[in-house]
Amino acid sequence: MANRLSHESSAYLLQHKDNPVDWCAWGTEPFERARRERKPVLVSIGYSSCHWCHVMERESFEDPETASLMNEHLVAIKVDREERPDVDQIYMNAVTRMTGSGGWPLNVFCTPDGRPFFGGTYFPPEPAHGRASWRQVVEAIAEAFAEKSDQVEEQAARVLEALAARPELAPAELGRQTLGAFCQELMARADPAHGGFGPAPKFPTPVNLEAVLCAARHRVAQTGALEHVTLTLRRMARGGIYDQLAGGFHRYSTDARWLVPHFEKMLYDQGQLLRVYAEAFRQTGDSELAWPVAETVEFLEREMRAPDGGFYASLDADSQGEEGRFYVWTPAELAEVLGARDAEVFAQAYGVEPGGTFEHTGASVLAHGMAGERPRMAPLRAKLLEARANRPRPDTDHKHVTAWLGYAIGGLATAGAVFERSEWVASAARAADFVLERMTGAGGELYRIWDGEARKVPGFLDDHAALLNGLLDLHRAGGADGYLDAALRLAEAIRDRFFDPEVRALYFAPSDGERLVLRPESDTDGATPAAAGHAVLGLARLAELADRDDLREVARAGIERDSPLATAQPIAFPTLLRAATLLDQGMGVAIVLGPPGDTETLALARRARQLLAADDAVVVLEPGARPDWLGRGWLEDRDTVQGRPTAYLCRGAVCSLPATNPDALALPPSA
Repeated sequence: MANRLSHESSAYLLQHKDNPVDWCAWGTEPFERARRERKPVLVSIGYSSCHWCHVMERESFEDPETASLMNEHLVAIKVDREERPDVDQIYMNAVTRMTGSGGWPLNVFCTPDGRPFFGGTYFPPEPAHGRASWRQVVEAIAEAFAEKSDQVEEQAARVLEALAARPELAPAELGRQTLGAFCQELMARADPAHGGFGPAPKFPTPVNLEAVLCAARHRVAQTGALEHVTLTLRRMARGGIYDQLAGGFHRYSTDARWLVPHFEKMLYDQGQLLRVYAEAFRQTGDSELAWPVAETVEFLEREMRAPDGGFYASLDADSQGEEGRFYVWTPAELAEVLGARDAEVFAQAYGVEPGGTFEHTGASVLAHGMAGERPRMAPLRAKLLEARANRPRPDTDHKHVTAWLGYAIGGLATAGAVFERSEWVASAARAADFVLERMTGAGGELYRIWDGEARKVPGFLDDHAALLNGLLDLHRAGGADGYLDAALRLAEAIRDRFFDPEVRALYFAPSDGERLVLRPESDTDGATPAAAGHAVLGLARLAELADRDDLREVARAGIERDSPLATAQPIAFPTLLRAATLLDQGMGVAIVLGPPGDTETLALARRARQLLAADDAVVVLEPGARPDWLGRGWLEDRDTVQGRPTAYLCRGAVCSLPATNPDALALPPSA
């Protein structure tokens, strides 16, 4: 019999609708019930493509005896972390403070008013490796709540106090030199053999790669840093973390060689990595960085594009009850599709071994170790992709997440500009139009989730920040000026609803949002940018372009807020350091004056996009135009030369000489 989750739209919650556990969705009702029944609350958090979430569900939440124990002693709440990152952030921070680590599934026990007092991640069905079983944990929690209520109350108070505490440190100056310190600290962890940073498991972590590219651009990266980013991107694209048949990146690698991944495919990874690969190609011209971009765009359009114009959130890691089964191959399976001779050639090129490389299945993860062989292998890859389509597919999480759409918009637009693929820019515009039309309310308020039928969950800071930066990227790539108007509305919403001028802090949840046990500040840089750092970056970009002191002030306050920690630990704040460097050094802005559709105008704009970095701006205007969103200083003493389309490249107050020939266009000397 289905439980209370059967009426939800979240793919993750619906995965649990047939559990014998009496799950509730997040809301006031389960906490009120916990107060009435004097029971602790379990807040169990995960997401639809999470492998270990599936494991714990099979082992514990589908077990009738375990479910009966939970139903007797707890009020159990299931939360989709992708829909409610604010809830996830509070309880993840609590568990990290209590245990020293975190992850998903996240299982947190709370008082009936929502204060956490104990938690952890995955618990096995039987005691193992020094870890208590899930049933033992539930029994111990029930006993403590009933018989040691004073201790539970004291622990909850201590945890909440620790979560709300913030060290009192003097602000410090952030800028170009701090970005250099970040780069030095990160490069100390570089793996020169395989790329990436640190030992296994290895995550792509686009925020770090973007910050190194920024440091290289501003000449504060140490020797070899840019080359290491290029090595990392090459090795990732040839490894098993990259889907060698369909394109697109899996979530992370379990080993140091990027060979065996966890097989989830997340929209946020695709969008961010498109931007990183494109910017790295712009800086280096390395042709090995081009094909992963083209194939990943094809993957997005083929497998993650929704008919409504948005992109789906993710593809699951599991199929047929096994992680990765959809993606791995045995020699016999290759021979069945390709024939014996071609199968042998392909197996040698893509590392398919008789004993297998993936767990104990005898199958191998495809990894491409031979440089220059991809074009020759293209027909064989196409045959295998067609055959793979007949396998049972991993589930798709069809919801749309605004923040992740923002990353995709930015990645597609940046790649389209760098590789001069107008259809990719159009793809970004289609996704942007979907968000602005379908995920925005009548009063202009942004929502986080589109469930296929309706928007829901008011947007958080990461949603506003990611869409803001994505729209700036889209405009830079040639998108319509209307995207700048929308970007300004988002920036003003960040100023008005997420910034507290009294404490000079950016909060993750809006001032008019749901009241939780505390109002969380920003998340941290990780698989995606820290919301505050990304918001500061978008505000800084727009403040420079529009010459808006109000937005610049919020950006500087955000930098000041985290500057003591960022000075002490620059490795934890790569996105914020990019923003601080932009304000410190000035943003690059190209002003191209000429009829927008004119051939010479377009050629100047294309050249400007190749010269300027991804965080810079390219503005194309009819001569004499004065749009409201553009700061007046950018147009002072700017005019066409002899009536021909003319371009100026500026950074801060320094601009190049006017150019009518794209080959003559160059950055000013100080840039």
